[in-house]
Amino acid sequence: MKYMMFVCTDTEPETDDALIPDIHQWVAENDASGRRVHGNELVPPSSATTVRVRGGELLLSDGPFAETKEVIVGFDILECADLDEAIEVARAHPMAWVGRIELRPYVG
Repeated sequence: MKYMMFVCTDTEPETDDALIPDIHQWVAENDASGRRVHGNELVPPSSATTVRVRGGELLLSDGPFAETKEVIVGFDILECADLDEAIEVARAHPMAWVGRIELRPYVG
């Protein structure tokens, strides 16, 4: 089953750097196992463009749609047997310690 893993910042990160896993090791292990299908870091939200169409008119705005302290800073597409496996993969990601991870299964 495929999961989209949103990698987000958080206002209450882990403060002990010694506890935080290494991102390069996480990527290497999950790439090698085939659990990580694709992933990448995103540029800051200030570079975002929000696209909407209302009444047939294209409306563009700079930046994210909502003002929030927490932002999506990256993503990974996971291929896991089930949600339990996806949770274990997300749990080992460094941003689970200093940010937060949101998992969403693909439809269908």
